[in-house]
Amino acid sequence: MGFKQAAVLASVSFFLGVLFICFNVDHKLLWTELTEETVNDGFQFYTTFFTSPPAIKALLHGMVGVGLIGLLSKLHQWDESAMFFDGSSLVAYVFAIAVYITVTIPTLRTIATPLSSETQDMRIEAIRVLSAGNVIMMIALTGVLVLQGGQEYARRLEARARTKVETEEQHKERVEKKLQ
Repeated sequence: MGFKQAAVLASVSFFLGVLFICFNVDHKLLWTELTEETVNDGFQFYTTFFTSPPAIKALLHGMVGVGLIGLLSKLHQWDESAMFFDGSSLVAYVFAIAVYITVTIPTLRTIATPLSSETQDMRIEAIRVLSAGNVIMMIALTGVLVLQGGQEYARRLEARARTKVETEEQHKERVEKKLQ
């Protein structure tokens, strides 16, 4: 595993870790009966998340950049492996970023700093949409990990097959030399 793949795996794993922490709140909001306590826990959690110090937000956004740079640099090689595995990984990663930009950020604003025209029901709907967006991002990022693992598996399988063919050719050459 090279530096490029490590950059991709580190950033994806980092975000999956953040999303799994959010999943402690999300699963209650999505798949259990909504209670006042569950909704208040969600509001408190995501308000804390939204009002975190700028250094935390810079770290999150910096890790997005590390993942993009890693995937783009892996794609730069442009062989079959890069086209299929890295290209698909890049699509899934960009999809997760698009969900983050279009769903997560606006709904965090609605939850943490609601406008006077936004009702409690609108905020509850927003937090459920945010939770669903988090689950979608988790699926996309898990897809990136699976694709990167598949790429490594295919690379090792190809190397093993190449070694086997080379060994057979060397054995064949030795047998031919002995027969002459």
